[in-house]
Amino acid sequence: MSFQLGSAILDACVLGLLSREDTYGYVLTQQVREIVDISESTLYPVLRRLQKNEYLETYDKAYQGRNRRYYKITELGIKKYKEYLVEWNEYKENVDKILLGGNKSE
Repeated sequence: MSFQLGSAILDACVLGLLSREDTYGYVLTQQVREIVDISESTLYPVLRRLQKNEYLETYDKAYQGRNRRYYKITELGIKKYKEYLVEWNEYKENVDKILLGGNKSE
């Protein structure tokens, strides 16, 4: 995709993925990469910011003799994700009006 993604959209994508299931950084990076070219070094600051804002929490789980750090969305994170959904739908509708010449839902 040639469009630049801002931090709010990345935050929303991460919260959206984690609203479905807990996961660890590598898998999360691969899931986000399906829609945008992103590296782990770009994603981890996003995860730290979301955790600092109490939208995520972490826990460790043993895997093949090592610990994996899993990320889990919090209640506050679910609330923020729902806010992002509302904002995204409004934004998308406004862009559709310009790009498509009208509101698709009309």
